[in-house]
Amino acid sequence: MNKNKKSARMGEEAIIPLLFKLSIPSIIAMSIQALYNVVDSIYVGRLSTDALSALSLAFPIQLIIIGIGVGTGIGTSSLISRLLGQGDNKKAANVAEHVILLSAIYGVVVAIIGAIFAKDILQLFTDNHKLISIGSEYIRIILVGSFAMFLPMIANNILRGEGNTFTPMIAMLIGSVLNIIIDPIFIFGLGFMPKLGVAGAAYATVLARLLSGAFLIYILFSDKNELKINMKSFEFEPQIIFDVYKVGLPAMFMQFLASFMLGGMNRILAEYSATAIAAAGIYFRLQSFVFMPVFGLNQGYMPIIGYNYGHYKPERMKKAIKSTVIVAFSFTTAGFILFQTIPELLISMFNSDPELIRIGTSALKKISLAFPIIGPAIIISTTFQALGKGFPSLLFSFLRQIVILLPVMYFFGKWFGLNNLWYAFPLSEVISIIPASIWLIYILRNIFKRMRAGEEEVV
Repeated sequence: MNKNKKSARMGEEAIIPLLFKLSIPSIIAMSIQALYNVVDSIYVGRLSTDALSALSLAFPIQLIIIGIGVGTGIGTSSLISRLLGQGDNKKAANVAEHVILLSAIYGVVVAIIGAIFAKDILQLFTDNHKLISIGSEYIRIILVGSFAMFLPMIANNILRGEGNTFTPMIAMLIGSVLNIIIDPIFIFGLGFMPKLGVAGAAYATVLARLLSGAFLIYILFSDKNELKINMKSFEFEPQIIFDVYKVGLPAMFMQFLASFMLGGMNRILAEYSATAIAAAGIYFRLQSFVFMPVFGLNQGYMPIIGYNYGHYKPERMKKAIKSTVIVAFSFTTAGFILFQTIPELLISMFNSDPELIRIGTSALKKISLAFPIIGPAIIISTTFQALGKGFPSLLFSFLRQIVILLPVMYFFGKWFGLNNLWYAFPLSEVISIIPASIWLIYILRNIFKRMRAGEEEVV
């Protein structure tokens, strides 16, 4: 009874209180993580504008690591929540064992690539030798220590699939708070530590993530965990890998698309100045304050949808979707108001360079025009994933970031200049959300019709 209590509540409790009960820990943790991303860049920005630009150039490469972890994690969370909804705890535990092993394999492969090819990868984004030197030093450390990033991301999603969002919150708090504390010590050389500059930011990230990962491993293999994970009795099942990536692979490719988009954007901005690259990097760190709470909301929303999908409760699913869309809209609309009213103040936190403030202010005000609809767009994407239908999320992400954003950004820059190329961002959001909404409504109508008719949907 107690073992299934956490997962059973997803089919019984009132939606709004349950959504916040499951989401608030993740919202808090992800907000702290967003704070870390901003503080980390503020510290680096104090070194120089070039250091900030180099960090922006390295960010698309980090997104590839994040993409592997997020894709595997989303597929894991979705599959575990659906299996628990069907009462198959043993198979759910076996899923967890598979992805823990995968995180170790990914860590080894990426470390080898980073050790050998870090500088070559940076040269894809710029010809500026100074930025290549600074950026490759940073990203080499991140890639070699990538296991410390894979493990927490994947382990967190195992727990979220169980409906446990409190422990991931604690783990993310451990990693982010440690990162904020260690960052200035490593970057500026406080106390016994020598000044490491941008490399210090990378070392701090790896160390903090390693410690949060160790905490999660302890929880996963303890008696406190709902799933009983035992690597000694592990048996490989190819079907589990297939089921994880049936949902997770599209989510992974969505992150890869974001990486490709940022790399392409940096190439476009490099035609104007290194300061433009730095301004875009600041925007993407600041936007995490707006979007991270919505991603935190997803961590409570996805298991609710997955569980009730597994239990064939269409009305409960419908109510959860509507409620979550409204909450997400409120979050991102608040971000829109913030970016429109104090953009200069936000940019000046990183660096007082007048040119950076001018370009950054223009970017923040124009890109944030689409913020109110981005919240619902994120929930639409997550709903596809929670239903085990990841392809539409991938398709619309490709449409938004590659088919629309980069070409429009390039031509707007050529025709109207740097000051107006930022309008490509809200335009791509508006164009892509319309077909995504129509497709989701079509899929949901078919699912609800079959559920009401008593026909089992294949999970």
